[in-house]
Amino acid sequence: MFVELVKPDVFMSKTQSYVQVLIGFWFFLTAMAIYLSLRVAPLDFQQGENARILYVHVPVAWMSILVYIVTAINTFFFLVTKHPLFLRCSGTGIEMGAFFTLLTLVTGGFWGKPMWGTFWVWDARLTSVFILFFIYLGALCFQKLSVELASILICVGLIDIPIIKFSVNWWNTLHQPGSISRFGTSIHVSMLIPILSNFANFLLLTSIFFVLETRLLILSFRESSFKEEIEAREGI
Repeated sequence: MFVELVKPDVFMSKTQSYVQVLIGFWFFLTAMAIYLSLRVAPLDFQQGENARILYVHVPVAWMSILVYIVTAINTFFFLVTKHPLFLRCSGTGIEMGAFFTLLTLVTGGFWGKPMWGTFWVWDARLTSVFILFFIYLGALCFQKLSVELASILICVGLIDIPIIKFSVNWWNTLHQPGSISRFGTSIHVSMLIPILSNFANFLLLTSIFFVLETRLLILSFRESSFKEEIEAREGI
């Protein structure tokens, strides 16, 4: 199935009828996530309204890591195959990942100010996420010089992902340990549902961007091929 989707004609036909449906569902999911986060989720007895920031902070933090892993896989396949589809997906992933990582740092700062008394500390978790943001920015800059160099940077930067994940276990940090693991969760379901709905919302938004960017790439190749064919016929 995946091999078939890589074919431009198959991809365009499969996604044409679904893009508008996905966008419409994203609007619905966004409205639902906002309602759940602001109206349904109860106040935290210690953090008060400030806890609502976590309904955005936690999902975007997950997305920053998930997008990086997907982007690294894309860049690896690009280095192996040189297929332009993987290159375009990698570029979209880098842009989306940088956005989610920046949003993670900003929302974390707004949450940390009333809880820790400061927007920023050189905490192990915060510092490793900050490094991830600079890896994204470095890849964006290197793409203008060499896409291969940017791809290598993304692949090498994978080492930062387990550091982010386990930093709260390896070092004594201000950041709280993970609340969700394979053994379960310590988050009450009334707070877990808004977090998961926002995560689904961001995941769907990212998927839509990947699909749209890929469609634009295919259309641009078709347009350039058509122009070359016209020019060749005029030259005969």
